[in-house]
Amino acid sequence: MTTKTRLSGTVRIVGAGLLGASIGHALTAKGVDVALADTSPAQLRLAIDYGAGRAAREDDAPALVVVAVPPDVTADVIEAELARFPEAVVTDVASVKLEPLRTLRERGVDLTRYIGSHPLAGRERGGAISARADIFIGRPWVVCRDEETRPADLALVEGLALDLEAMPLEMTPEEHDRAVALTSHVPQVVSSLLAARLADADDGSLRLAGQGVRDTTRIAASAPELWVQILGANSAPVVAVLDALAGDLAEVADALRDPERAGSRRTVAETIRHGNEGVERLPGKHGQNRRFESFVVMIDDTPGQLGRLFGELGELEVNVEDLRLEHSPGAQFGLAEISVTPAAVRGAVEGLEARGWRIASMPDD
Repeated sequence: MTTKTRLSGTVRIVGAGLLGASIGHALTAKGVDVALADTSPAQLRLAIDYGAGRAAREDDAPALVVVAVPPDVTADVIEAELARFPEAVVTDVASVKLEPLRTLRERGVDLTRYIGSHPLAGRERGGAISARADIFIGRPWVVCRDEETRPADLALVEGLALDLEAMPLEMTPEEHDRAVALTSHVPQVVSSLLAARLADADDGSLRLAGQGVRDTTRIAASAPELWVQILGANSAPVVAVLDALAGDLAEVADALRDPERAGSRRTVAETIRHGNEGVERLPGKHGQNRRFESFVVMIDDTPGQLGRLFGELGELEVNVEDLRLEHSPGAQFGLAEISVTPAAVRGAVEGLEARGWRIASMPDD
């Protein structure tokens, strides 16, 4: 069964990795003709086998070309696709927008039909085998237009985002690169640096690892080859944030060298408080800056328990805003941290306890 889409005709996707194949899956599911191309025959065949589209043909006449290749070849592929398909609009989904644009301008490429874009979506693991049609749902999709962008071309790229159920957001390339340096690229570096400290840790220390270290190191599993390219292409904004962060770290370290010194405790407290303020500004569910409260439920490590928990929360008419699971090594139970609106906490906890669930902690604990 197909769904009405904004796009029509053939969409050519160059690059059958995670993003390219995921776009292919989503469009194919909606009945769009997706033509896939990739320099790796194995990657291309895998994406096709998984249903991301068909192999591109010489006689294809795409209305839209989506370039989904690594950052170090993005400009080359954009230039080639603009030349090969003079009637098509070309966009790319690279995570850095300014560097490819500068390269193309330096080469004198006519960029009238090019519109850079970037879906803020992905997974820790790459490749066609990790592709999923739903990774764009509800996620921002940055579109970088300029004064030469034709309205019909802009509508085509924004239509792509909307067909994938993403949220188009217009930004300049400079604004985009500064934003992702802070919200994506520096977090990757920080997560990797922290995770690297675990590599030589003794087993006894690692047995104490809880949800905090898991949360802060989750993205450290990313591919080094890709991140060398991303960080290199967006180095100036990333360095600016890293330099500021290094100054903050040095200030906290100096305070902790002598906690009894006047002002040391205030420095630490202000650091934590400023972190609270930053977290509060992060958009939550449906883009809202809302605070939720959490309680922790102990669940037996047996099949069906998590489903039963959610079923009973539904019977209590409790809307779960977020969920985190933690398993202690060797324990026969797990901990489910449930985030709800403050007004829903008491009813949820009392209702679950009445049904025999064990509450491990409450917001005031």
